[in-house]
Amino acid sequence: MNLFAILLGGDVQRTPRLDAALAGARVIAADSGIRHAAELGLQPELWIGDFDSVGEAEIAGHPNVEREVFPPEKDQTDGELAIAAAIERGAGSIVLVGAFGGPRADHTFLHLTAAIGLVERGITTLLTSGREEGHPVLPGAASFDYAPGTLFSLLAFSDLSGLTVTGAKWPLDQVEIAFGSSRTLSNEVESALSVSLGSGRALLLAHPLGVGD
Repeated sequence: MNLFAILLGGDVQRTPRLDAALAGARVIAADSGIRHAAELGLQPELWIGDFDSVGEAEIAGHPNVEREVFPPEKDQTDGELAIAAAIERGAGSIVLVGAFGGPRADHTFLHLTAAIGLVERGITTLLTSGREEGHPVLPGAASFDYAPGTLFSLLAFSDLSGLTVTGAKWPLDQVEIAFGSSRTLSNEVESALSVSLGSGRALLLAHPLGVGD
C-alpha cells in the first residue's frame, strides 16, 4: 500500500510510535507543516500551499523540495491540496501529521472530517500529533493496539446505531448514541480494544500511554 505522510500546521511531538507510523512513507508538506520535516527526519517530495505561513528563511532552508504555489484566496485549504496531491500520486494510506492543535480550530475540525471522508473512499487514514491519535470509525468492526490504561473517546459525527465497544472500562453493547451526546467520551482501555458500528460516522481519539502531556 502506497503510504503518504501529510505534514500539517498543528502540533507534533516525536515519539517511537509516530516514527513507526511514518516508516517508509512518502512525504508532502502543506505550507507551515514543513517545519516538522527536520524534527521527524523526513524529506518531503512536495511542498504545497499559498506559503503565507512561512518565512524566507524556511523557504531558503528547503531549496531542493519541489514547490507548488497557490494564491491565498482559494477554495481549498493547504491541507486539502496536499491530500489531493497525495491521492494523485497513488496514496492508498495517509497519515495526517500535525492534525491536532495549532492556531486554527476550524482547520483541526476539517482534518477530522476529511479523514472520515478519506476512509469512506477506501483510503486508510490516521490523524496524529504524536501525543494524540485519531482513527475514523465507520460501519463494521475495527481493532486497536492500545495498551491497558490508554484514555480514549469516540467522537460522533452523526447519530450512531448498533455501537459496541469491548475491551474498555465502560463497554457498550449495541447501543444508540445521539449526535452531540457525551456518553462516549473519556473511556479507558482494559484489554484488546475493539469497536463495531451498525451505522453512522465517528472518530476514535486516543492518547497513547507513555506520551507526556
